[in-house]
Amino acid sequence: MDWGMANRLGQLIQPDGHCLFLPIDHGYFLGPTRNLEQPGKTIEPLLPYADAVFATRGVVRSSIEPAGSKPIILRVSGGTSMVGADLANEGITTSMEDAVRLNVAAVGISVFIGSEYERQSLLNLGKLVDEGEKYGIPVMAVTAVGRELEQRESRYLALCCRICAELGAKVVKTYWCADGFDKVVAGCPVPVVMAGGPQADTELEVLEFVHDGMQNGAIGINLGRNVWQSDYPVPMIRALRHIVHENGSVKEAQEVFDAVKAGDGRPAPVPA
Repeated sequence: MDWGMANRLGQLIQPDGHCLFLPIDHGYFLGPTRNLEQPGKTIEPLLPYADAVFATRGVVRSSIEPAGSKPIILRVSGGTSMVGADLANEGITTSMEDAVRLNVAAVGISVFIGSEYERQSLLNLGKLVDEGEKYGIPVMAVTAVGRELEQRESRYLALCCRICAELGAKVVKTYWCADGFDKVVAGCPVPVVMAGGPQADTELEVLEFVHDGMQNGAIGINLGRNVWQSDYPVPMIRALRHIVHENGSVKEAQEVFDAVKAGDGRPAPVPA
């Protein structure tokens, strides 16, 4: 791997081999979704506990301070919205040259395997990988399912992740599944990070699936709505960080959540 590519991946994946990414790219198809109306204000208290931020170039330029910024994973696919005909009909919206200008650590693109636009989204991934290799920028493939949430089962997710890796993605973001997630990870020769999806009913539900996914081979998480739509976003991200980077149990993570929520002054688990 070229030095630049390895350096950028090293900014994202921490020395323990794990990562906590904070996605705030949802507006590219959802608009000003709840608690993300002002992205800069939303993420300000969360940034100390994130390893990287996943965002569009518009939000990076308008809402994230360049000095001392966390590494950026740049969302470069889009062209559809929740009110359009089909979320899967995406194209590449941002050039690799602009990614270079923004000094990003990686770029991210969605693929829609099994949809009418499967071929289009996979060819988009292949073209983006070509450009990424030219500039030394890794590509994170996002195994999107659009509105078809029932597709989150291990056989489908394993297929998606393997295809993304075969086409050159350096990291794959996919959904956790209750049965067979270890097989999803085992069949993917590049690191897998977990997506969150719509906000869960309880914090405990999130902590449990993240812990299970980490125990079954994921290297980390890319959770947005289950963090910044939480009633207690800072306790939530700190509890998740305890699982991801401290190999904490669900019980320990719940204790972190409760303690931070209560404001007992517990030191923040932020890397030196």
